[in-house]
Amino acid sequence: MSKLILASASPRRLALLRQLGYDPQVQVADVDETAQAGERPENLAQRLARSKATALAGSHPENLILAADTVVALAGQAFGKARDAADAYAMYAKLGGKDHQVHTAVALLHDGQVDAILHSSTVRLRNMSPQEMADYWASGEPADKAGAYAIQGLGAVFVEHLQGSFSGVMGLPLFETARLLTQCSFPPPAFSGST
Repeated sequence: MSKLILASASPRRLALLRQLGYDPQVQVADVDETAQAGERPENLAQRLARSKATALAGSHPENLILAADTVVALAGQAFGKARDAADAYAMYAKLGGKDHQVHTAVALLHDGQVDAILHSSTVRLRNMSPQEMADYWASGEPADKAGAYAIQGLGAVFVEHLQGSFSGVMGLPLFETARLLTQCSFPPPAFSGST
């Protein structure tokens, strides 16, 4: 029987899949995440998700490979992981008080083909004081997050508005992911009669 491989080191994506009842094998895909010249943030997320899924195809020909990528964007500018504190503070200053988009693409490789979806949510962070920026960065939470914040953690206190998918902003939109897997006859265990 096919196994589910999660091509991601993200503990959040693993926890979300486990929430649905899956227990995937984790194998990180080594993919260059540099944006191409003129590439739109939503296209970047889709390209990277597909690249991560296909990067593991040779080592898992019989299995399903699930990969995802999340890009935070404001006015067409992508915000990845902060390089350092100064980079994070610059992101907070730009994002504060404005609606921005969180694009999460999910790609599922099965039977030699890739099915993919893109889910976009709108988030507004409130303006943060310099001390709040420093304290939040010092917590360690934002270091590996797109846009340098985590909606499911301490960063929630700065989230003024969310329109879309909470799990999508975390890094894996559960509704769309479950639908992709179900379409491949790999439904969430809670709905497939297994325990």
